[in-house]
Amino acid sequence: MIRIIPAFSFAASLVALAPLGAAAQELTVRVSGIAEARGEIGCALHASGASFPTGQAGARIVWIKATGSEVRCRFADVGAGSYAVAISHDLNGNRRTDTNFLGMPTEAWGVSNNVRPSLRAPRFEEARFETDGSAQTISVRIAK
Repeated sequence: MIRIIPAFSFAASLVALAPLGAAAQELTVRVSGIAEARGEIGCALHASGASFPTGQAGARIVWIKATGSEVRCRFADVGAGSYAVAISHDLNGNRRTDTNFLGMPTEAWGVSNNVRPSLRAPRFEEARFETDGSAQTISVRIAK
């Protein structure tokens, strides 16, 4: 009986720890097309279309210095599900995508799936991608 208890305790601890590894995934967003190595790249991870692509409510946001033609934004502990990413290259330090009087962006931007409608903002459904509970890397190219 003494041998069974330690074996059972060890097995139970492995079962208890197993979900922790599966629930914690890292999503990496490889941002390319950065024309100027100045300012910051803002990466916003949206779990719904409520504020996508320019709103911040409910989004997880990461800011990275624009140090070259490519940067990587990392989001820890992203669970399995549907998401969309919006990227902005903030050149003037206001941490938003500036627009002209017509509402068209004047700073480089991009979204997941590299969707670029010409006369409207991208929709969440167009930029949506799925995660399956494992680490994942997606690529987004930004442009004006």
